[in-house]
Amino acid sequence: MSVKNSFGKILLAIFAVCWLAVPVFAQKRQIRVASAADLQTVMPQIVKAYETRSGTSVEVVYGSSGNFYAQIQNGAPLDVFFSADSEYPRKLEEAGFAEPQSAVIYGLGRIVLWMPANASCNPEGEGWKCLVNPDVRKIAIANPEHAPYGRAAVAALRKAGIYSEIRAKLVFGENISQAAQFVESGNAQAAILAYSLISLPGLRGGKKWEIPKATYPRIEQAAVVLKSSKDKIVAQDFVKFVTKGQGRELLAEFGFQPPGDHPSAQ
Repeated sequence: MSVKNSFGKILLAIFAVCWLAVPVFAQKRQIRVASAADLQTVMPQIVKAYETRSGTSVEVVYGSSGNFYAQIQNGAPLDVFFSADSEYPRKLEEAGFAEPQSAVIYGLGRIVLWMPANASCNPEGEGWKCLVNPDVRKIAIANPEHAPYGRAAVAALRKAGIYSEIRAKLVFGENISQAAQFVESGNAQAAILAYSLISLPGLRGGKKWEIPKATYPRIEQAAVVLKSSKDKIVAQDFVKFVTKGQGRELLAEFGFQPPGDHPSAQ
């Protein structure tokens, strides 16, 4: 065999390998995740860690759990849903919009009463009394109609016996993130927020008081793999990463307590 022919065969082999490899690089795996707004501080770090480990691209959209619940039933092109409760994922499973037995709790949420650093009242020492203070004209919470953290806030206010007294002061954010924006901007003088959000740049210097867990229903936050997912293997792997791997460690750093393995766990 001549050197020329050998060289030609080598080039042909290299070309064949490169041609076969093109689809691998051209079709990078990707999933789209719907995430409850209380995860906006930690989810970017989780995604970065997962993308580095897996090479998969993860696109995240944030919003209220109730709105995502409705969008999923209307055919939204999503792979995974991280809710701020466990009820919406359970209902999606029952209605056939999510993979059976795929719902898993990824963390237990907490709520805090937050006020600006220059507030005349300190909630850490005075608690609920701050909300009846005349200086507090508006209190921001997430909309309880479709945001689990809003429902938790209302439950805690009722338990404290002040809901009727301060009801007229309440302003509703579309989600817990928007409620935080209300108080950051000064449009509200106090807010009941997800603990996970107090690390946001505009909230770090404020005054806060963690609301006793016994005053509101347990906030079990669950994720579920959706029937609409075009890559269920990657979707399941991402959920596993969040609930079992490095993701769980990151969730703990942002105040989420470790849960059981299924929405029914107590």
